[in-house]
Amino acid sequence: MPNTSDLIRKTTFVYPPNLHELDLASMVTMYRSRGEPRKAAPGKMLACALTKELIREGKWWFGLYYCQSSWDSLLTKNAKGVPMTPTEFLAMGKIATSQEPVYREFLEVQLDVSPKLSYLLLNDLKQFGFVLEDPQSVLTLSLDGEKALDGLSRRLFEKRFQPDLLFDTLDADSSSSNTSRASTVNQVSLFT
Repeated sequence: MPNTSDLIRKTTFVYPPNLHELDLASMVTMYRSRGEPRKAAPGKMLACALTKELIREGKWWFGLYYCQSSWDSLLTKNAKGVPMTPTEFLAMGKIATSQEPVYREFLEVQLDVSPKLSYLLLNDLKQFGFVLEDPQSVLTLSLDGEKALDGLSRRLFEKRFQPDLLFDTLDADSSSSNTSRASTVNQVSLFT
């Protein structure tokens, strides 16, 4: 049986584990370029990250390319065509389940990505109407956000959103982060 981390990678978009290494300008540029169609240079081809087939044009996601049908298959129902990842699931889930007010600054450091990416991600969730922010920077989930959260829960776990699913997401992300950190440590030790 595949583990949660493998299932997530095959059913949804994921952010590269070393995205934090980028400077802010590069990260913003890459983040804003998600989903843009890119054509292969004349005489060259691209490969779809999901089907592994060669394509002449694909939608771009942090250096990966997807044919249109693969891209569409990774979009979440009720998410208005916005590409969603387990990180968005975690952000919206924490907002939805918190008994206390969720302050933006607090949530930015609680997600499984760098605070710079968290800032961009929360801005997008707000811009697309999934999250509301009051003047004191308290975040709440809108009705559209609740629908998107449920759609993402069904995509990732094949069931309606429940607070305990946040722990499954955290476990999957920490295991993939630990694996990437371990490989980085091993790689560094090879050259020292």
